[in-house]
Amino acid sequence: MDQPDSPRSGVTRRAFIKGVIASGAVASSAAYLFRAGGEIFGQTSAPGSVERLITLNVNGQMRRVDVMKQETLAMTLRYKLGLTGTKIGCDRAECGACTVLIDDVPHYSCSVLTHTVRGRKVQTIEGLANGDQLHPVQQAIVDEQGFQCAFCMPGFTMAAVGFLKTNPNPTRQQLAHGISGNLCRCQDYDKILTAFMRGAEYMRRSS
Repeated sequence: MDQPDSPRSGVTRRAFIKGVIASGAVASSAAYLFRAGGEIFGQTSAPGSVERLITLNVNGQMRRVDVMKQETLAMTLRYKLGLTGTKIGCDRAECGACTVLIDDVPHYSCSVLTHTVRGRKVQTIEGLANGDQLHPVQQAIVDEQGFQCAFCMPGFTMAAVGFLKTNPNPTRQQLAHGISGNLCRCQDYDKILTAFMRGAEYMRRSS
């Protein structure tokens, strides 16, 4: 029997996972059809329970989403909101591939519960560019060809942008320390730092 990620099955692993999550959302949505004023069928929510249908501010847009209480922000971004630029690597807050900005501060989204970011501003790699104009750090990556396989690039980019907001004119050593929570499996750190130093220069020019 073909597996979900087998080319012969016609179903990719991503589509399979999204389908499983979507089916869970459909099964749980009936309760919300009868919800009014925090009540379901005349009964109030139990003390300590967590509201599942919440609104998130992601990339400047208010997004309504059904979220399980134990769900991480990385899972919500990728499989509920379709923002697949946020990568899941180690899924244990070690590699930094899932880094996003929360109120302009870099965070590992695989270790942040989605419910905790209500009322806060979340920015992913998809929200950096201004229309067709790349963010200065993104443009610098293109100009310097800063990554090899680029799987880790979104997380690195968000970490660098967050760091440069606090230190717009760093030394190379300071920048290296600022993004040290991110790992590159291609070990292309020299080119990455060169690109981000150029990005810092571009950001200073544009400010």
